[in-house]
Amino acid sequence: MPEILKAPRQTAPVAHGGDAVGERVAAIIDDVRERGDAAVRHWSATFDKWEPESFRLSDERVQEIIATVPQQVIDDIKFVQDQVRTFARHQRASLTDVEVETLPGVKLGHRHLPIGRVGAYVPGGRFPLTASAHMTIVTAKEAGVPSVMACTPPIRGEVPAATVAAMHLAGADEIHLLGGVQAVAAMAVGTETVERVDMLAGPGNAYVAEAKRRLFGEVGIDLFAGPTEILVIADEHADPFVVAVDLLSQAEHGPDSPAVLITTSRTVAEAALAEVERLLPTMPTRDFAEPAWRDHGEVVVVADLDEAFALADRYASEHVEVLTEEPRRALAQMRNYGALFLGEGTCVSYGDKVIGTNHVLPTRGSARYTGGLWVGKYLKTVTYQEVTDQASSAHLGKVCGRAARVELFEGHARSGDVRAAKYAGAELPWNESAVTAGAAS
Repeated sequence: MPEILKAPRQTAPVAHGGDAVGERVAAIIDDVRERGDAAVRHWSATFDKWEPESFRLSDERVQEIIATVPQQVIDDIKFVQDQVRTFARHQRASLTDVEVETLPGVKLGHRHLPIGRVGAYVPGGRFPLTASAHMTIVTAKEAGVPSVMACTPPIRGEVPAATVAAMHLAGADEIHLLGGVQAVAAMAVGTETVERVDMLAGPGNAYVAEAKRRLFGEVGIDLFAGPTEILVIADEHADPFVVAVDLLSQAEHGPDSPAVLITTSRTVAEAALAEVERLLPTMPTRDFAEPAWRDHGEVVVVADLDEAFALADRYASEHVEVLTEEPRRALAQMRNYGALFLGEGTCVSYGDKVIGTNHVLPTRGSARYTGGLWVGKYLKTVTYQEVTDQASSAHLGKVCGRAARVELFEGHARSGDVRAAKYAGAELPWNESAVTAGAAS
């Protein structure tokens, strides 16, 4: 029976943020749909105090902005994007087209075709999130997407130069300084100056998440995402200081970010709790991390690692960090997670910022049925069929006729009948002359 040393004070909110958020988002989307650019400009001025002559940055302006970014920052962006690009390239190479001959002259196949146009949303708000540019844009381009429109908001009225540099270096075909629901809506429905996209990708706040939810179907989306999550599995060998630091690393994302520790050691649990309380007052991002830990932090002691892995699977957390003597056991025993981080040398922050796997991951238990963003999300797997052998077509036609009539689909049946008759001389089971005469009259 698990022993709970710290329970959450609050149940995490649903991903779409509630009725007030939904109503505001719906109103903005409807306005952009009706008034286009004028609505986009109105809402940008309202929320971001930002209404330049053009939200889209010219190539010359992009270069001017990049020139203001320190060279070390540019070098680091390039390094990280190389990691993302390399892994995405290997993922793409694992997806091969297929063609098989299932009967003589019957060829079935599938192809992986890139989506035509993608809208990448790179959040801003309080902090420039350059990593989201790597994850959304680099991955799309490696999938072969020909056109990527990237949007990011100004930060307190200023151009987020490092983010613009990251978007450009990632391969964005156009960059817009535009944020919030108005950016998402403009990309999804199109305006006088914005060509609509086929898919939206990228994280964002509750308003952006709700906009994507409402627009899904009209466009594709990468996934529904709520506040970021971390779950640490630790045994008696784990360093409580490392455990505490890593829990707080994700809690700083926002006041509603869950941070959970499941451990087989009460000693580690108590020590990690003490370390969190010691570290929190020193964090520059305490205003987010402290309420996140207070309201959504959990510490649970279990009997053994089998129980720990089973309990972690029930959480189906976005990030699962395994700080145990044999961390790769989790690969064999766990199935519900957005991403696994195995061993003390690996941390969730690496996944967020530098290591090359994608940080756009499922939250709120959706890891039970989906993974995160990867090249495959930007591809459509489409099938094709070809029958060149007349005998095979005739045989399929006979089976099709019988199978369709079981379902009372006479039109489908007749399509099969015609081929059985044409290629094998079978008699039509319906009176063709009567059909012809009926049509003539």
